[in-house]
Amino acid sequence: MNEVDAQVAGLPEDIRPAVQRVYDRAVQVVPKAEQGTSYGMPALRYRGRPLLAVTTGRAGCAVYPFSSEVTAAVIATLDGFGATKGGIRFTLDRPLPDSAVEALITGRKAEIDAALQRRSGA
Repeated sequence: MNEVDAQVAGLPEDIRPAVQRVYDRAVQVVPKAEQGTSYGMPALRYRGRPLLAVTTGRAGCAVYPFSSEVTAAVIATLDGFGATKGGIRFTLDRPLPDSAVEALITGRKAEIDAALQRRSGA
């Protein structure tokens, strides 16, 4: 079993769908995303770089796009969600809107593509 699949399978049944929803959307938007780890967390990776991770805790869940810029851009469009420099918190009662999930994914993917393009000199 891969890292993300193992994480999701180990979650309580009430939390599992909320976390799975975020990962499923990420794979729909970025079909080349692969399971792995980043910063010690199960995560989706794209082109060898961390794309997205979802964590859970007593206060709810958080999604991390591994980019403070992407996090800041998306949280600015949301009302009533808490955030850290690197992630946005949500609860089972108040999941992130689909548009926010997609913006986190597409924003991070664009950063990775741009960084690798600069690196290759293309």
